[in-house]
Amino acid sequence: MNKELIDGQPVSLKKVVLVGAGNVATHLGPALCDAGYEVVQVFSRTEASASALAGKLHCPYTTRLDMVNPEADMYIVSVKDSALEKVIPPLVSRHPDAFFVHTAGSMPMNVWKGLARHYGVLYPMQTFSKGRGVDFSTVPFFVEGSGKEEMETLKILAGQLGGKAYEATSEQRRYLHVAAVFACNFANHMYAVAEHLLALHGLPFGAMLPLIDETARKVHELSPLEAQTGPARRYDENVINRHLSMLADEPELAELYELISKNIHKFLSS
Repeated sequence: MNKELIDGQPVSLKKVVLVGAGNVATHLGPALCDAGYEVVQVFSRTEASASALAGKLHCPYTTRLDMVNPEADMYIVSVKDSALEKVIPPLVSRHPDAFFVHTAGSMPMNVWKGLARHYGVLYPMQTFSKGRGVDFSTVPFFVEGSGKEEMETLKILAGQLGGKAYEATSEQRRYLHVAAVFACNFANHMYAVAEHLLALHGLPFGAMLPLIDETARKVHELSPLEAQTGPARRYDENVINRHLSMLADEPELAELYELISKNIHKFLSS
């Protein structure tokens, strides 16, 4: 790899292929272009998603790994975990001396080991949806490189995308990912449950938004344990049992309510 810079970018990393066209790639692609990189191709097994992203980036696309551009400088892989290890060998064989990066939170860096010479991980810890913009200046990037030069290159890249880079090992990143699932995916599922219960009784989910917003704001100033309120905090069994009886027709939700209430009480009591 070449450390020489032109306009703040490593010379060797001007041309990029995006492997994957899902939520992460859909946001990374335009951000790379804004940072001065040239996305030369998009690969996806699904033609609709490949063509949609390539159209936004004004570049060609392919649905075949054996047709991936072999002359790019960097390949950024954003595919589901189960597909990653299948994609890597044929991808690396196209250009073994390029820089290969994946964006997965729960996959180790060593999936590249023994195949690529230069590789790493660029994990943007944020929730991405195709129809909603992301401000990359608020996104923490957790990076890991196969060597010092690769690590520094990823830090530069994260900065050029607008975010802040943090070094994290594969083991640390696994725990970042599971923590993010609790903080984001599971929390969002609780919103879905709330919306379901409200809809059953003709109430609008919008009524919950001030509560949701204040709950999120509080943990900027208090620890989550300090911010916890509600019947489970004081383990008010009268309220808890009343709620459980109201959920009798939906035993899975009743079980979930009881389990989480007990877990909240346990956390606060330990």
